[in-house]
Amino acid sequence: MVLNNGPIALCRFLLILSVRAGIFFRATLGGTTMLRTDDALGYAVIDVETTGLRPSRHDRVIEVGIVHLDPAGAITGEWTTLVNPERDLGPQHIHGITAADVRHAPAFGEIAGSVANLLRGRIVSAHNLPFDLRFVTHEFGRLGMTTPLSDDHGVCTMSWAAHFLPDAPRTLPGCCAMADIPLNGHHDALIDARAAAELLRHYITRTGTVTPWHHLFTIASKASWGQISDTGAAWVRRGVSAERDSHFLSRILDRMPRVTQPAADSYLALLDQALIDHHISASEADALVELASDLGLQRADAERLHLDYLTALAQAALADGVVTDAERQELHLVTTLLGLPPEHADQALEQASKETHPAIARFTLEPGDLVVFTGEMDGDRQTWEARARQAGYVPHSNITKKVRLLIAADPDSLSGKARKARSYGIPIVTPDSFARMITQVGRTSPRSK
Repeated sequence: MVLNNGPIALCRFLLILSVRAGIFFRATLGGTTMLRTDDALGYAVIDVETTGLRPSRHDRVIEVGIVHLDPAGAITGEWTTLVNPERDLGPQHIHGITAADVRHAPAFGEIAGSVANLLRGRIVSAHNLPFDLRFVTHEFGRLGMTTPLSDDHGVCTMSWAAHFLPDAPRTLPGCCAMADIPLNGHHDALIDARAAAELLRHYITRTGTVTPWHHLFTIASKASWGQISDTGAAWVRRGVSAERDSHFLSRILDRMPRVTQPAADSYLALLDQALIDHHISASEADALVELASDLGLQRADAERLHLDYLTALAQAALADGVVTDAERQELHLVTTLLGLPPEHADQALEQASKETHPAIARFTLEPGDLVVFTGEMDGDRQTWEARARQAGYVPHSNITKKVRLLIAADPDSLSGKARKARSYGIPIVTPDSFARMITQVGRTSPRSK
């Protein structure tokens, strides 16, 4: 290699070799000191999705994404998990996280040790660092644990955008667009953490030599995290429900049938409750499997009861002598939900037209029934309560045994209201399903007990 320009070129050459060798230079009043970056772990870029904006108002972390970078900005690893907040999930239309997935996830206390180990000894970075640190610190605090996390000891890619991307907006998508960094799937903790990590790497590259925050490596290396045990709990990604929750019928043991009528009635009543909103949630599927086990029902029993339910539904559709398109569509939908072959819908109609079958009590709401709402829905709570009153129902603030129905933004909601409703056997439906029920107020049918 030929060096030109004498001492200046030599200094540049030595600087390159030093960085490659794991040495950062730091200018001081007394000259130049050297910090070996191979002793520094690097960065931990973190992003959290939450139930809201204020931990002081009981908002919680529901997803964590962490990306590791070495001191030069190269990504060396990444981790993510959903977190069970043991409450409703807040604005799900923003973060897109479902309770069906979260119910499989560990609580923060189960991953606190892992999170601490992933942050320990590293400069913590995030886009809007104060927000993320406030929530993470609060989660540790709920467990009686303190952390060395501090806004002053981290790198906020949003704050530093004013220096490195002066014309960019403050938002993560805006900064990424200005830096030509892809961001597909905003409000997924790992995706956002990756984007913030790429943004941090862009800043590191722009500095050319030493970052303005290089002194934080020393602070991070000396920060005390105390003893936080790692439980080894498995981290859980989005989509876990689809992977783990097979159709509930397949989870009922396949043995010789031995169903009794009282058992059949109990199972059919719960099945009807689950199908009120034309959707069997993960929680409802679990409840059906558990009830089948408690009643001694086997898979063959459940399959026969599903056929009985479908035939009774077909018989109700034929009661006025005409099967409408909507009724036929409902039959096919219920057939799918029950795990039956598609042709069983038409077979049920044919069978119902030839012979009479015992009617199955269907769940209905009646004027004066108490209903409760939970979760963040499209439209404010007052609007939904007003619609309930117009239909003749009585909105109630809390779940009691007198409540007939809970309307939840997510049918698998983890809110206290939802947990109590399940313990009382109160059906849970979505707002859309409740809206459909309101249009059917004039219909009459046997009230399920």
